[in-house]
Amino acid sequence: MTKKLENALLMIWVVALMATLGSLYFSEIRSYEPCELCWYQRIIMYPIVLISTIAIIQKNARIALTTAIFACIGAATSLYHYGLQKLTFLQDSAPACGRVPCTGQYINWFGFITIPFLALTAFVLIAAISFYMLKVIKEEK
Repeated sequence: MTKKLENALLMIWVVALMATLGSLYFSEIRSYEPCELCWYQRIIMYPIVLISTIAIIQKNARIALTTAIFACIGAATSLYHYGLQKLTFLQDSAPACGRVPCTGQYINWFGFITIPFLALTAFVLIAAISFYMLKVIKEEK
């Protein structure tokens, strides 16, 4: 495996680990109870940490397709959740999310950075790195 692919795998791991630690910080330290959509995003993000850890140990860059799929599904979920928070027409038809409404915003830094926005950023980074890896793998063949 080339150094480019090793570095890309490491970057995926770092982004996924930071997103995981961030979500745990908000729920366990700040005591923000996650809504249902936040749980779905966690369900998608947390395995990427494990998958990328194993890929780094095995030096297996072919895992890029798996991380790309996870990241695209996670990005779509995060984008929808962010839309529920920021777009009035979606808020009006927002599904009931359990004890914590999905339209709620624990944080709203600079008027646009919410927890789903942070998750979306992480998923987009992971997807971009994964697609880059797929491109490098294809060029090496």
